[in-house]
Amino acid sequence: MNITAIYPGTFDPITNGHLDLIARASKLYDKIIVAVAVNRGKSPLFSIEERVALVRGVTTEYANVEVIGFDNLLVDCAKQQGAHVVLRGLRAVSDFEYEFQLAGMNRRLAPDLETVFLTPAEQYEFISSSMIREIAQLKGDVSSFVPDLVLQHLIGKFS
Repeated sequence: MNITAIYPGTFDPITNGHLDLIARASKLYDKIIVAVAVNRGKSPLFSIEERVALVRGVTTEYANVEVIGFDNLLVDCAKQQGAHVVLRGLRAVSDFEYEFQLAGMNRRLAPDLETVFLTPAEQYEFISSSMIREIAQLKGDVSSFVPDLVLQHLIGKFS
């Protein structure tokens, strides 16, 4: 069975926690599509083009990972990409309620699309992109939370 999973998010920026999920999912599924969302409800630090380029730059070692940008409903994007699984990360219990509602809505919109939750490794469970942006903006050290490529781009944004 050839299974494609889609891992959606804004990835503003991509963190080591995101990469942990990508690495583990790449062993579970035949193809992983990392779908970088435009998300009009947020004001991202990096443009969609920058975020796609950063994700591509840090996932090159995974032969079965593809990176795309998208600006439509996730269920429509998943269908266009031939994905049957939505991969979501759960860091803490506080994530669960929102993710549970989202999974239910996606199931209602696309009954053939399954949502699978992965938890990050313990050393990444507290990392969030918004925390990374805030720490970097205040000139804090985020080098242990993001790949070097992302670190250099953060330094560039805030210098």
